[in-house]
Amino acid sequence: MKIAFDAQLLKEKQKTGIGMVAENIVVEFSKNKEHNFFANYFSFGESQENISEIKKYEKIGIELNECKWFNNMIYRLIWCVFPVPYSLFFGKKTDISLFFNYYVPPFAGGKKITIVHDMVCMDCPETMNFKTKIMLKLTLKKSIKRADKIITISEFSKRRIMKYFNVEESKIAVIPLGINLNIYRNDYIKEEVQNVCNKFGINKDYFLYLGTLEPRKNIERIIDGYYKLTQMISDVPLLVLAGKKGWLFESIFETVKKYNIEDKVIFTGYVPEKDSPVLMFGAKAFVFPSLYEGFGIPPLEAMACGTPVITSNSTSLPEVVGNCGILVNPMKSEEICDAFFKLLNDAELYKKLSETGRIRAENFTWKKAADIVLKVCEELVKR
Repeated sequence: MKIAFDAQLLKEKQKTGIGMVAENIVVEFSKNKEHNFFANYFSFGESQENISEIKKYEKIGIELNECKWFNNMIYRLIWCVFPVPYSLFFGKKTDISLFFNYYVPPFAGGKKITIVHDMVCMDCPETMNFKTKIMLKLTLKKSIKRADKIITISEFSKRRIMKYFNVEESKIAVIPLGINLNIYRNDYIKEEVQNVCNKFGINKDYFLYLGTLEPRKNIERIIDGYYKLTQMISDVPLLVLAGKKGWLFESIFETVKKYNIEDKVIFTGYVPEKDSPVLMFGAKAFVFPSLYEGFGIPPLEAMACGTPVITSNSTSLPEVVGNCGILVNPMKSEEICDAFFKLLNDAELYKKLSETGRIRAENFTWKKAADIVLKVCEELVKR
């Protein structure tokens, strides 16, 4: 079977979110010798650094299918309005055309599959930047109709897609996402943790948030809850807010200033992939009370490191974490504060969450996710 996938997400060196999902699935694809995998990408107008990033997949057995004469962004703008065939750039000779990022352009070759990660654009449009919101508004409905199969990442997201687009349940497959258990583990040594902490100026115990700094991640309420904790306890762990600046990040910094806790809050900026698991392992707790998640990989990664998790009792997060974390109402900062307090003062609860979280996380692997995608592909080709 020949499977061609859109590789534009793979060109970013600092991958986050959907880009990381695409990369991990593609790496698992490369280990499968039963099928042929092709990466479709536009190189015209791209930097040499981006081209080099895509070409590294050739070294692991992915064949590259390059369009040298047209630009990806221009094409995306055009096909939103005019049905310019995708096959014009990449040909029709494929069994499956797989798209990782919500859309299906017109006239792609073979059976079409798209991964629709969530329904943020419908449920929480105010948390998205304008450009992304417009692109999804113009393309998502058409893409869902063009797709022969839709893959999503949680039962929660499946229900939302069915609600908004009147899609039959049989058209949607669910693939729980995975984590890399080789790097997210609980056996890092003290020196490794100390080196990473020194790198980011962390000089004592700390609570950790790791993700993009943007409104949907509810970081201001993390800060509110943490401030309440500082009023209850004199010597509290630091609050480390790790990740690159996203959309509307300014109010996050303003909230820290408002409470006059700049000496207790550390912003690390983007954290390299090699440092993330060590930072998670070293934390007293991982806090992730996101307002909306289609899945929620970071809590799983922290659980795999044996670090207790505080996360939301809404959207997909209870489905992911189960009873192995402290679930809070993300709209109530006092519940975040109470969760911090419990983990600092209840040693039995702390140990239980550390152990059960690690066991649960072991069930989520990228191999399982990729195998489900391949099964969907095989079933489509047999039709």
